Amino acid sequence: MNAPAPMIRLTTQRHIILEELAKVKTHPTASELYDMVRKRLPRIGLGTVYRNLELMADSGMILKIEVGGTQKRFDATTEAHYHIRCSICGKVDDINIPVINELVAQAADTTSYLIIGHHIEFTGICSACQQHQNKTLAQ
Repeated sequence: MNAPAPMIRLTTQRHIILEELAKVKTHPTASELYDMVRKRLPRIGLGTVYRNLELMADSGMILKIEVGGTQKRFDATTEAHYHIRCSICGKVDDINIPVINELVAQAADTTSYLIIGHHIEFTGICSACQQHQNKTLAQ
C-alpha cells in the first residue's frame, strides 16, 4: 500500500500558483508559470515558484510531468490520464481516453516489484507543427 502524500499548507503563494496552473491546459514549465504568477505577485522569484511546484507535486496537489530530456511540466488535473507530446515543439496535451488499469495488474503478474502506477505518454506532431511543415514543403 502507498504511503499517504504529505499534506502541505496552502499559502497565498501556493494558492495563486495553483489558480494560475488551473487556468491553462498547456502543462506549463516552472518558468512559464513563473511568468504567469509574476503578474499577480511581482516580487516572487523563480526559485520560489519552482520549490512550491515541487512541494505541491510531492503532496499530490498537482501533477509533475517528467519526460526524459525535456523540461518538467505541471498539470492541475490530478486524476489519472494520459498525455501526448509534440516531438517538434514539445507542446503537451491531454488525451481523453480511459486509463488502462488492467496494465498495472498485467505488469504486477510479471515482476516481483510492487507496482504503484504507470505513466504512458504518446508522441506525435501537433496541428500547428503539421501546418508549419506543410507550408515549408509547399514553398
